[in-house]
Amino acid sequence: METTIIAILAVLVGLGSGAIGGFFVQRLSTGKRRDAAEQEASQVIARASDERRSVLLEAKEEALRIQSERDEEYREHKERRSELQRTEERLAHREENVEGRADNLEHKERSLAKREQASDELRASLEGLKQKEIDHLEEISKLSIGDARAELMQRAQEEIRHDVEVFYRDEEDRAKSEANDKARDIVALAIQRLASDVVSEVTLTTVPLPTDEMKGRIIGREGRNIRAIEKATGVDLIIDDTPEAVTLSCFDPIRREVARLSITKLIADGRIHPARIEETVAKTEKELDETIRKTGEQTVLDMGVRGINVELVKLLGRLKYRYSYGENVLQHSIEVGRLAGMIAGEIGANVKVATMGGLLHDIGKAVSHEVDGPHAEIGADMAVRYNVPAHACATIREHHNDEHTSPESFIVAAADAISAARPGSRRDTVEQYIKRLEALEDVGRSFDGVDKCFAIQAGREIRIMVKPQRIDDAAATKMARDISKKIEETLAYPGQIKVTVIRESRAVEYAR
Repeated sequence: METTIIAILAVLVGLGSGAIGGFFVQRLSTGKRRDAAEQEASQVIARASDERRSVLLEAKEEALRIQSERDEEYREHKERRSELQRTEERLAHREENVEGRADNLEHKERSLAKREQASDELRASLEGLKQKEIDHLEEISKLSIGDARAELMQRAQEEIRHDVEVFYRDEEDRAKSEANDKARDIVALAIQRLASDVVSEVTLTTVPLPTDEMKGRIIGREGRNIRAIEKATGVDLIIDDTPEAVTLSCFDPIRREVARLSITKLIADGRIHPARIEETVAKTEKELDETIRKTGEQTVLDMGVRGINVELVKLLGRLKYRYSYGENVLQHSIEVGRLAGMIAGEIGANVKVATMGGLLHDIGKAVSHEVDGPHAEIGADMAVRYNVPAHACATIREHHNDEHTSPESFIVAAADAISAARPGSRRDTVEQYIKRLEALEDVGRSFDGVDKCFAIQAGREIRIMVKPQRIDDAAATKMARDISKKIEETLAYPGQIKVTVIRESRAVEYAR
């Protein structure tokens, strides 16, 4: 029994201990949860406080932005209102101006209407007076207006007819006088043209050969060497029975000199073939250019003329190979310059201007075959371009004129006439011959695609080298026909002229 009681007590004690332990455990757990809840609540409160501050800041910023936008809109509205007000004021001012102008125009219209009415009245009055005067004049003269007009026209026709008859009579007398002079010139020209040695003396050059065998080498296989020489130099080689000599024919003395020097070098070198010919001709042209320059410089130095441009000096040198009426142009220019200087010194004119003008008076002939126009005008224009003094340019321009603007111009013209008038100084045949050949070459050069053009055989043949890239065989045939037609239409010549168009293409490559 006691055991049972003890057991029951033990169970009760255990139950009480368990209840107490459970109570304390539960209390301890509840305290921990409370602390955690309090900590979490404090965190929530802190976050809420931060969010509240953030929301307040955003609200303040938004309020400031709205206030700024409202102020900006108010300012813009105010400016627009001011602009509208100014515009209204301008429009009002313009309306006032328009109204004022309208009033002025209306006033002017009324004034013009009054003037027009007064003008019509005055015109009617004048017409009446005019008719009265006409009637009065018809009554006095016993002629109507139509009769008076016819009589005036008849008198005017009679006077004009008389003046025309006088003019025709004077012109007829002058034409007869000029016809006699022209007839003499034509007869003299015909006589001189019979003297063939004049032309051959100026347009032919003989090149001596060491042996007659050299003629064959100059001709080359199938004539290729002689064709290369003629093509490169533009001269006509005449190889005949003349022993140990070949003849060069060309109206251009510079081309003829280039050919003479080139052939002389080829003979001395011994190597004669197309490539060597072209190389020698090119080198000779450069050497001749240098010779021309030195000749011009020596001429200027001998004449004592200063301040002449280098290009004019070169053109002076070219005159050494130019001939006018059979006279060497450079020697003629030197002679005219010296004569003009001496005459100017005798009469007290400007010696320097007269000497320079006399030396340069025919400078246009150095390029007259390249530029159209009288050589006096060409030379004067070139002198102006190269800064020759104005008085000297005037002497060049006026040396063939009847009227002169200065004593020096008259002196140069007189010196030119004196130089040309001395016996044997000029031959008209050569000048006409050269002009005809130059005109023939100009016709050939006028066509598109022409590379070189040479008049040979004393003008009986013209050879045209064309650019093979631009002219094909068919076009070359057509060009020959067109050139011959143009020659027939524009030139006067004796006999016939052969037109030869040469088209040659080469392919060159080097083996290395």
